[in-house]
Amino acid sequence: MNTLQTKRLTLCPITINESAFIFELLNTPDWIKFIGDRNIRTLADARDYIADKLIKGYQEDGFGLLLVKLQNNEAPIGICGLIKREALADIDIGFAFLPQFYGKGYAYEAAAATMDDARMNRGIKRIVAITTEVNLRSIRLLEKIGLHFEKRFYMEGDPEELLLYS
Repeated sequence: MNTLQTKRLTLCPITINESAFIFELLNTPDWIKFIGDRNIRTLADARDYIADKLIKGYQEDGFGLLLVKLQNNEAPIGICGLIKREALADIDIGFAFLPQFYGKGYAYEAAAATMDDARMNRGIKRIVAITTEVNLRSIRLLEKIGLHFEKRFYMEGDPEELLLYS
């Protein structure tokens, strides 16, 4: 797995050691509202999520969601990376940050680095993203990194209408 560096951030693989951070992030109101409740109620749940979802993705796909840390103090502030979902034909970009780091350009910096890495180092030609109509912050970021609205759709087993950007 690659580690990516930007002017202010380091993006690196998530390890079991980040279970407290993952617990906090996955229980923020915005994660639950826009991404969905993953039933992470304990640190053990967070460790299992990291092992079963994130690390497994690294092993199976060679990429996945990366931990985003500030370079100046190595504090974790979010996650950003590529995801291969069975329900989508293409690889998608995903991101989430702790609320206290909104509006500082970190999400854009991480997402732009992820897009550059996908194209230049991984040879990925088409990258998509999914969001909901009410997640305006996400929509603005997707457009800022060069993605465009493609269609509305439903993922199997999910009653909520989603927007696909590519």
